[in-house]
Amino acid sequence: MARSLLCRAVGVFQLSRRTAPLAGTRFLSHTEPEPLTVTQQDNGIRRIILNNPRKRNALSLSMLESLRENILSDADSEDLRVIIISAKGPVFSSGHDLKELTSAQGREYHTQVFHTCAEVMTLIQDIPVPVVAMVNGVATAAGCQLVASCDIAVATEKSTFATPGVNVGLFCSTPAVAIGRAVPRKVAMEMLFTGTPISARDALLHGLISKVVPEERLEEETLAIAQRVCQASRPVVALGKATFQRQMAQGRDAAYATASKVMVDNLALRDGQEGIQAFIEKRKPVWSHKAEKAHD
Repeated sequence: MARSLLCRAVGVFQLSRRTAPLAGTRFLSHTEPEPLTVTQQDNGIRRIILNNPRKRNALSLSMLESLRENILSDADSEDLRVIIISAKGPVFSSGHDLKELTSAQGREYHTQVFHTCAEVMTLIQDIPVPVVAMVNGVATAAGCQLVASCDIAVATEKSTFATPGVNVGLFCSTPAVAIGRAVPRKVAMEMLFTGTPISARDALLHGLISKVVPEERLEEETLAIAQRVCQASRPVVALGKATFQRQMAQGRDAAYATASKVMVDNLALRDGQEGIQAFIEKRKPVWSHKAEKAHD
C-alpha cells in the first residue's frame, strides 16, 4: 500500500545535464558535479537514469541512496503515474561496488549496504505506481536483482542477465530473493550456482523480463507501456498493484479471499464506478485520480 513519502519531483522529460537533481541526489565526487542518477518527469512518467557508466552503474551505497530518494520523491502525487528506470552506457548495472565490500569497510558498513539495497528493492514493489526497467546492456548480480524487482522489464536483444557472485566468493543471496520469485527455481539455481549469463530471449522465456525489442525501438516500446499505464486511474492501479503483491505471497484460498474483498473495495471507489458507468454509456471514462469513495 502507499506509504508516507517525501521530497519534490523535477520536470523535463528529455535527458539534460542542466536538469536540477532532486534533493538527496548523490554525486560522483566533490570535483565532478555529475549526479549518480538523473531524474526527469513529464506527463505522469518519471524517468530515473543510472548515471555512472564509468563504474558500470554499480549499485554503491551512494547510488542506492540516490535511487531511493528519486523513487520516494512525491510518490503520492497524482501527477506521478509510472516510473521508468534505465541506465547510461553499455551496462545497465554491474551490481554492488566490490570495493565497498572489503574488510577495510567493516561489517557495519556492509550491513548498511545490504539493508539499503533491500529497502530499495522492496520500495520498488511497494510504491503505488508501476515501475518499469528499461534495459540496454548487461545486468548482473544486484543489477539483475533490480530488473527482477521491477513490475515490468523491457530489454534489447543484446542485453544479458547474470548472478556471477559465486565466481568471486560472494554468493548472490540477496539477488536470489527477487530472481527466485521471477523465474523457475531450477533456472534461478543454475544462474546462482554457475554465474553463467542468460540472453534476453532466455530471460523472456523464463519470466525475468516482459519483452525483448530491437535496440532502436527500446525507447518507443517502453514509453508505449508507460503511456498506456497513464491512461488508467491512479488509485485503481495502486490498489491492484498492492493486492497483486499481497495475494502472490498467500495460498490459493487466502489469495481469493483477499482479492475478492479488494474487488468490492475497488467498486466502492469513485473511479471504479466512473469506469463502469462510462462503459455502460459507451464513452471514455473521466478519471479523478483520487482515492475517493462513491459509496461505503
